[in-house]
Amino acid sequence: QVSLVESGGGLVQAGGSLRLSCAASGRTFSSSAMGWFRQAPGKEREFVAVINWSGGITSYEDSVKGRFTISRDNAKNTVYLQMNSLKPEDTAVYYCAFKGGKLVPRHQSLFDYWGQGTQVTVSS
Repeated sequence: QVSLVESGGGLVQAGGSLRLSCAASGRTFSSSAMGWFRQAPGKEREFVAVINWSGGITSYEDSVKGRFTISRDNAKNTVYLQMNSLKPEDTAVYYCAFKGGKLVPRHQSLFDYWGQGTQVTVSS
């Protein structure tokens, strides 16, 4: 069993930055992939970014490339999402997700555990 707790969300003006954190319980964190997804009001949850167990492989949704950076600290069992140059269309609830093993998926159905989410609101 893995427990995920996100933090760092909030209200920010367009062009601003936020850093989300996701703290994981469990001893398998360092051998897992971690992902970030988001769900805007009235829309389906969508992929944002994923990172492999070592941090050496990352992948991003096209609209966040160059603005968002996913990283991890295995000593702290934590994954981060640094979000810069935020836009109103980035407003959503952001979720972190855990995928045990070497696979580095982008599809939400392949992830094993999910956090409760943290709200990010970007004002124009």
